Amino acid sequence: MRGDTADQPRYFDDDGAELDPELVEKPALCRSCAKGDDPSEEIPCALNRLDQQGEIEFECDAYEPKRSA
Repeated sequence: MRGDTADQPRYFDDDGAELDPELVEKPALCRSCAKGDDPSEEIPCALNRLDQQGEIEFECDAYEPKRSA
């Protein structure tokens, strides 16, 4: 697991096992999302990815495409 710091959120499954969202590959949808660089979205995005880990298709109702420069 990553080093414990006071400002890093920690995630646990229903059995109390700690989960590390850094070990879950970011789906393409996340990499193209405008919210991907927003620190205030880190927790909900990580929870969504952890919840869908192992699923065939990733879905996100909060997805917003990045704007073209």
